Amino acid sequence: MKQVIATAPKELTIVDVPKPELAAGEILVQTLVAGVCGSDLHAIQGLHPFVPLPYKPGHEVVGIIREIAPDVDGFSIGDRITVEPDLPCWDCKNCKNGNENLCERLQFFGCGYPQSGMSEFWTLSARRAHKVPDSFTDEAASLIEPLSTPIHAMKLASLGSKDLSGKTVVILGCGTIGLLTLVAAKYFNAKTIVMTDLLPNKRERALRLGADAVLDAGLAGVVDDVRALLGDSADVVFDCVALQPTVNQAIALADKGGTVVIVGVPEKDVSVPLPIIQDHQIRIQGSATYLPSDFKDAITLLGSGALDVKEFVTAVFPWEQTQEAFESALLGDQVKVLIRFS
Repeated sequence: MKQVIATAPKELTIVDVPKPELAAGEILVQTLVAGVCGSDLHAIQGLHPFVPLPYKPGHEVVGIIREIAPDVDGFSIGDRITVEPDLPCWDCKNCKNGNENLCERLQFFGCGYPQSGMSEFWTLSARRAHKVPDSFTDEAASLIEPLSTPIHAMKLASLGSKDLSGKTVVILGCGTIGLLTLVAAKYFNAKTIVMTDLLPNKRERALRLGADAVLDAGLAGVVDDVRALLGDSADVVFDCVALQPTVNQAIALADKGGTVVIVGVPEKDVSVPLPIIQDHQIRIQGSATYLPSDFKDAITLLGSGALDVKEFVTAVFPWEQTQEAFESALLGDQVKVLIRFS
């Protein structure tokens, strides 16, 4: 079968490898589409803190079950599924507490794992598969995994209530995750949502998708301008960029008493004004991937029609053009790039 490997910075190779063999508890899946994630773009440039080159990309994946191990229940051959790609040990304290996304021995399908979704076939534990509703297109199904990330962040921001009613929200970054964070914040009833980004086309898309205001992140007075729009400090700031300038802005926007949720993947360490965080009671919250309940909520949100799939899936490439697909995604003018295998 064919498999994509990221071999060097900005270089991908398609190789022939043996088709994987089914093991106990697993399903064998044929890939339909795989998304190019922001973390893939970090990794392909050698910038991801936890995914070194070379690696086998593809964790935002939709496929069809072709074989099922005898001990697996609840699935049928021909089912269309998407993958929850974090692979826990199920035995450490976090797994036993229901926080398998924080597993002490976590592996991640498509991110440093031997198998990946940018392959014609792959095997995986059936525990990490979620059935896709028949009403979903492949393109809609490809958004379940990335949408689960901001849904998880929303729950952390709201301390599990899934309700942002009356809350003012700022989202830093209008890329794919930033825009999905906007959709999730609206779905969970945020009162006001202001976004920032450097690029005009991304700001325009955020306005089309329902942000109350979108400002140029590069303006010297952007923090003061956002606070003026809100009338006060932000209740919650979602940093979907996670660089030193955005962390600085996020803390200034949440000052005083607000919450900063780090959703983007940081390329490196940043510093924070710890005396201000302590004295002004600012909460800094990391948000790591998702849980099964987040996938269920993402499927419900997508099924509600609250998200326009065409605004998000902006390019689809055949698997033979995987290199071109990544190059298109790296340009920054696409939202979600998909690679179609079958």
